[in-house]
Amino acid sequence: MASRDLLLVSLNLGAVSEFVGGDPAGKRLAFVPDAGVPYEDRSFVDRDRSLLSRMGFDLLDVTLDGKTAEQLRTELADVDVVFVAGGNSFYLLEKAQASGFGDVLGELLDHGVKYIGASAGAILVGPDLRPVSTLDDPAAAPGLESLRGLGLVDFVVLPHYGNEKYLPEYEAVIRRYEGELTLVPLRNDQAVWVRGEKYEVTDSAE
Repeated sequence: MASRDLLLVSLNLGAVSEFVGGDPAGKRLAFVPDAGVPYEDRSFVDRDRSLLSRMGFDLLDVTLDGKTAEQLRTELADVDVVFVAGGNSFYLLEKAQASGFGDVLGELLDHGVKYIGASAGAILVGPDLRPVSTLDDPAAAPGLESLRGLGLVDFVVLPHYGNEKYLPEYEAVIRRYEGELTLVPLRNDQAVWVRGEKYEVTDSAE
């Protein structure tokens, strides 16, 4: 079993090349855009797709909506990296739960596939989405029965931290959940690099 390797970013993708071992050229990357579906303007998803393509990754778009775990296992069988783009965390969790994506992703990580989660994609792999209930819109996922995340890491990322306008909201979340959950606030130029059981906050400026 390989040591699980995850990179959880707030926005900027500056840490990606080092994370995948240098030159991304030729590496097969599954790009999961589902979290962007609730938004009319999905330019942030297109931005990530374009940046990753320019880095040299061989991109394969893989959606979770309407898929079974077996279908996802087939589609993701030959990828080197799974990238889950940002958007609505609750909508993404709903689609991940319905498709069995968490189990499939866990299997892939155990076989050496790397995971990159951006914003909602970073929140998804934590243990609990309750801390982002006031930072994101749970109404986008009316069928969601549980706010339990995929639990692939034991902390909750709070992306886009540091914007003065929203600082009081973030501080309220931190006060509410400190002592119950491990929270990792991330500025847009930061990422969390997870290596097995250890993790560190690193620079991800572009």
